[in-house]
Amino acid sequence: MDLNADLGETVDGVPTADDGAMFAVVSSASIACGGHAGDETAMRAAVAAAAAAGVAVGAHPSYLDRAGFGRVRIAVDAAVLRSQVHEQLVALAAAGGDIRYVKPHGALYHAATDDPATAAAVAQAVADLSAQLGRAVPILGLGGALAAEAGAAGLPFRHEAFLDRGYLPGGRLVPRGETGALLHDPDEVAERALRLAAEGVVVAVSGEVVRSEAVSLCLHGDSPGAVAMARAVRAALDSAGVDIRAPW
Repeated sequence: MDLNADLGETVDGVPTADDGAMFAVVSSASIACGGHAGDETAMRAAVAAAAAAGVAVGAHPSYLDRAGFGRVRIAVDAAVLRSQVHEQLVALAAAGGDIRYVKPHGALYHAATDDPATAAAVAQAVADLSAQLGRAVPILGLGGALAAEAGAAGLPFRHEAFLDRGYLPGGRLVPRGETGALLHDPDEVAERALRLAAEGVVVAVSGEVVRSEAVSLCLHGDSPGAVAMARAVRAALDSAGVDIRAPW
């Protein structure tokens, strides 16, 4: 099982997370590419930290929305969005990133899950990068339209599940700001990780059991208590004999 976190998310040069502690726990890092956070300096530092820790590098592109941290859905022409996402991927590659997968961030992540046009723009941007690298770069996400468009573009799609976010009955996430959107208890989060690894299920806020095809489990580096949760998850999975490694 893979354990990923969103890292390299500096704002005005200031980290939003304890990246050093998170790199010591995860097997994959989705690195901000400048759309919602991060810059060339942050990207280079994150790439170097990933290499030192033996962590796989993923790209974490967003709508161009630094003011809203990429958490506001923006109406963007599909061709423009494709170009914006591709430019972010190229920026991470230019900073030394050996990009093993791409995971959209925030509002773009959810829009691409639900909207075929947005999903197609993201998938085509990743296909453009794949052509430049000479290998197909997988896309990581919840599924939906993005999984379909990744397949149409000839790209592998990998499913993930969230350890620190609340789920709705249909398998989508509880929107931020609503009751149950964020989990904070390390023991609860670790128990979720164990059940996902063993049974492939997650319990929604309604109590409904939702099936998951996840090969990667996500923790947000900027969540309150992120490091404690990440360490609890890693300890629980290690104790259960779960092999933590990147699938890319």
